[in-house]
Amino acid sequence: MKKNERQGSQEETAREDEKKPRSILREILPYIIIFAVVILFRVFILINATIPSESMEDTIQTSSRAMGLKCAYWFSEPERGDIIVFYAPDTPDTLYVKRVIGVPGDTVEVVGGTVYLNGEALEELYLKEEMEDEDAGPYVVPEDSYFVMGDNRNNSLDARYWENTYVTSEMIVGKLYFSYWPSLDWIADSDGETFAGFAEP
Repeated sequence: MKKNERQGSQEETAREDEKKPRSILREILPYIIIFAVVILFRVFILINATIPSESMEDTIQTSSRAMGLKCAYWFSEPERGDIIVFYAPDTPDTLYVKRVIGVPGDTVEVVGGTVYLNGEALEELYLKEEMEDEDAGPYVVPEDSYFVMGDNRNNSLDARYWENTYVTSEMIVGKLYFSYWPSLDWIADSDGETFAGFAEP
């Protein structure tokens, strides 16, 4: 083989070696992008929660898994009846799941086991059972704060018993929409109806 031919062959081999890493990168790049999108979605958008206690029964069963969105309140505020995930006011490292009963400016009071919202008895079709004869409050919900309670009212450590009564906006992680394990169940809203899916509140 002549000298010029050998040089040409070596240059060709070098070019091919350069192409190989680029070719591999092009092949795996879509998978890297998909993986990054999934991670970002999981971290910033999706809530995937395990319910550890019976405080939200029968709406959400103990040990079931529930799903929701962290972005639910990016452009709106929590509403009465929403089921939210939040950092507990008394134990900020712990996540809780409860129902919003009072929003800023509301007055919430429990009289004889009945919840009164702004002086009117609250119809709560989602409760597991009637509340025991109990009095609590009145609670006047401050600005940028929420009063929350569990649906299993007789077995729920909620705002009635906390030292720091209210959940502030910055404590709220997002809103739950449905439980998917062990069965698929849409989460009841404040009227006892069910959400049809991931509709924005």
